[in-house]
Amino acid sequence: MPLPHIEGIGRLTADPELRFVPSGKAVANISIAFNSRRKNDRGEWEDGDTLFLRGSVWERLAENVAESLAKGMEVAVTGELYTESWEKDGQKHERAALRIRSIAPSLAYAVAKVTKDAQSQQGAQNGSQGASRAQTQRTRPTNPPADDPWAVDAAKGYTDQPPF
Repeated sequence: MPLPHIEGIGRLTADPELRFVPSGKAVANISIAFNSRRKNDRGEWEDGDTLFLRGSVWERLAENVAESLAKGMEVAVTGELYTESWEKDGQKHERAALRIRSIAPSLAYAVAKVTKDAQSQQGAQNGSQGASRAQTQRTRPTNPPADDPWAVDAAKGYTDQPPF
């Protein structure tokens, strides 16, 4: 049976925490608050119940999240709910958590400038997962791929305008 799927708009309650596991894969832990807001009988907004969830993202998405998102930002998120279990001081603990598949800033109250992630693009073209941040150079390629419709190169006729 599949895990329950969740889609929602929430707010980050802390900056993403990026770390690397011994195998070299990146993981970012994220704390998100989801709350219901409604108008009361007087037409005023009031906050309802709040659900706090810890979420995790892996590999390149984790690195992009740590670089792009910060505490207080409203985000659109999708993922699966699961139960996180651990033991501390002889006591067993459990809590609901979110395995995040997709996360992005909400544009309802913010403006985002999206740039292509060159490292992931190269990994997708080569059929690999891409290297970890510890092994990745964060430089922009000097020449975009010949078939890149989003590239900016006035000499070759490319523009900042979308190709549609």
